[in-house]
Amino acid sequence: MPTNAPEPQPASEVSDKGAAAVRFRGVHKAFGDNVVLRDLDLNVEPGERVVIIGPSGSGKTTILRVLMTLERPDGGTITVGGRHLYHEEGRDGSLRPAGEKHIRSVRSDIGMVFQHFNLFPHMSALENIMLAPVQVHGKSKSEARALGLELLEKVGLAEHANHTPGELSGGQKQRVAIARSLATDPAVMLFDEVTSALDPELVGEVLSVLRDIAEEGSTTMLLVTHEMGFAREVADRVLMFDQGQILEDGTPEEILRNPQEQRTKDFLGAVFEH
Repeated sequence: MPTNAPEPQPASEVSDKGAAAVRFRGVHKAFGDNVVLRDLDLNVEPGERVVIIGPSGSGKTTILRVLMTLERPDGGTITVGGRHLYHEEGRDGSLRPAGEKHIRSVRSDIGMVFQHFNLFPHMSALENIMLAPVQVHGKSKSEARALGLELLEKVGLAEHANHTPGELSGGQKQRVAIARSLATDPAVMLFDEVTSALDPELVGEVLSVLRDIAEEGSTTMLLVTHEMGFAREVADRVLMFDQGQILEDGTPEEILRNPQEQRTKDFLGAVFEH
């Protein structure tokens, strides 16, 4: 267990058994002297689509990374579907740092799509999608293959099942990455600037897939993006993040069309100029 693992805390103070899909309570994260999350409190309800915006370095991607357990918070608690991610409840009722088995179990309800695809270059699109269902969820190869083909159809790439990443465009790679994350049937999906590495003409095809996922309504989605038109279209809520804190929280109409904070107005002005 890393030395910066959260300290045991009384369950009466931090235990949270509510029905929120994701719940942050007092989550703190720093890299040296750089504080990137400042005692973050955040609830995301089941099926809710939350878009996180803010300047580079504001901490918005760190929200996703601590939820995906790619970074460990220095303090506070996170629950996913009412289950603590980094803590387990001891016999005395207190919360203690969780073991890796518990963390993996809770994390299995989360899928994440990154900026840069992270596909295995020596595997076909279909093989990339089949990997987690077989190795993590114990599906047979025939089951995983059927699922993979279904998901490739969903993202419009059925005819590219046997193509390796080197034979695909950036937009096609990102759609395979989305299908791969969906293959584990996560309750919560995280999207970290998934169009930022794409050529402008390829952005639309990826956003179209994300719209389809959003319209299904059953998957909780947290999206970090600079695509404000897309945010306005699919988000239930928009969070403006700055200096490790939520500066504004509201509907797309409230945040994108009528922000209250000058920092939000300046940020959106800079984004829309480009």
